[in-house]
Amino acid sequence: MSTAISSATLDPRRRKMLFRAWHRGMKEMDILMGKFADAKLAVLSDEDLDAFEFLMDAPDPDLFKWLTDAVPLPPEYDTALFAQLKGFHEHAGPIHG
Repeated sequence: MSTAISSATLDPRRRKMLFRAWHRGMKEMDILMGKFADAKLAVLSDEDLDAFEFLMDAPDPDLFKWLTDAVPLPPEYDTALFAQLKGFHEHAGPIHG
């Protein structure tokens, strides 16, 4: 999979983050982080960009466990951005049409 948006209109920081979001290493995390970045990156505040960069430094297996509630989220990652990312991927019903 690859990004659904063009990075041409993004500033250098956001372009780098978009690339990193889609190239995590773990395919599941590419999808979770990449789709969120496609939808939200252009409008995130500087504070949220800082939180997103910090979150992207976390190891994929840990981040996946936090997003799926397999293990508790450490306090340092408990940010408004993490809540936004988690909420972006929550579904009330089937996701397959």
